[in-house]
Order: sequence, then structure tokens, then C-alpha cells
Amino acid sequence: MKLLGNIIWLIFGGFAIFLEYVLAGLALCITIVGIPFGIQSIKLGILALWPFGKKIEYMDYAPGCLSTVMNILWLIIGGIWIALTHLFFGVLLFITIIGIPWGKQHFKMVSLAFTPFGRRIV
Repeated sequence: MKLLGNIIWLIFGGFAIFLEYVLAGLALCITIVGIPFGIQSIKLGILALWPFGKKIEYMDYAPGCLSTVMNILWLIIGGIWIALTHLFFGVLLFITIIGIPWGKQHFKMVSLAFTPFGRRIV
């Protein structure tokens, strides 16, 4: 079921989301200041490419206050809009019974879009 869900996800917009995140991440990596944010954008892109069967976990070690500061900057600069977009599409997909599994994947991406620093995709 994971394979079928991922294939349908890719056909109906998952690959476009992946390309958007990766291109934005590469653009952010051009500057030294933007590299941490670019890496997190690429992390979101990896999840957007093949979301079924993946989980988001907090890292085992304590990343310290730097990840908190980076999460706040991420949220102010653009993370809130990314999260709201995924929330909107998740609610839209939950309207139909067929769209519920894909809506769940968007809700999974909402949590990572809010605070990507200090998390990893498993």
C-alpha cells in the first residue's frame, strides 16, 4: 500500500512539491547565511518526494538553543506559510474519503514545516 500511495502522490503533485523544495533549498545554499535553511528545505523536499512509510522524529541529542533560534527565524521568514499551505491541502483532501491518506501526509509535513531544526526523517 505504501508503494501505491507514493506513486499516486508523485503523479498528482508530489514531484512538483519536491522540485519546489529542492530548488528553493539550492537557491538558499548559494549564500553562506542561507545554508542551514537550504538544508532544511531540502529535508522537506525529501519527505515530499516519498512520504508514505516515513516518520518524523526528534534527534536523540539535544541540539541546544541554536535550533530553537533557527526554528523561530524559519517560522518568521517563511515556515508559517509553508505549514499553512500543507494544512490547507490536508483539510481539502480530508473532505473526500479517498483523499484521507494523502491528507495525513500533508499533516505530517505541517509539523516538519513549523520546526524543521532538531528533527530528522526516518
